[in-house]
Amino acid sequence: MTNDYQSIEGVELGDDIRLGRFINLYGCKIGDCCTIGAFVEIQKNATIGHHCKISSHSFVCEGVIVAENCFIGHGVMFINDKKPRSVNSLGELEADHDWISRLVKTEIGRAVSIGSNATIMGGVTIGDNALVGAGSVVTKSIPANQVWAGNPARFLRYIDDD
Repeated sequence: MTNDYQSIEGVELGDDIRLGRFINLYGCKIGDCCTIGAFVEIQKNATIGHHCKISSHSFVCEGVIVAENCFIGHGVMFINDKKPRSVNSLGELEADHDWISRLVKTEIGRAVSIGSNATIMGGVTIGDNALVGAGSVVTKSIPANQVWAGNPARFLRYIDDD
């Protein structure tokens, strides 16, 4: 584990973790045997399961749960607010209490692979062993054992058992 990080406040780290440089982790849980690449941010109340790889420049926001054995490619972005705003009804910059009612959770199943530069909209579930193509925008839930790609992501084929 390296010590070149910006923040690691309140993080629950499993055993045998590899942390890249210039990462920002706070209030999240990361399982055993994970690799977190450089320039990754994982926010509070996000969970990463055992044996996962989160590649560089990815953003895992509050409300995202990633099960074990998952691969998250470079520059993957998770979204947790379907109506983001910069200011509240009083015209002040929004604080956590202003937007928390809009928080939507996202669940990533076991052994999922998400290609580089994919965007995962909030409120979706990606089923076990699914594959999301690079550059895809996932706007609805993906069943287990399927390949989806495109913008918006669409079903391409089933994953073979071999």
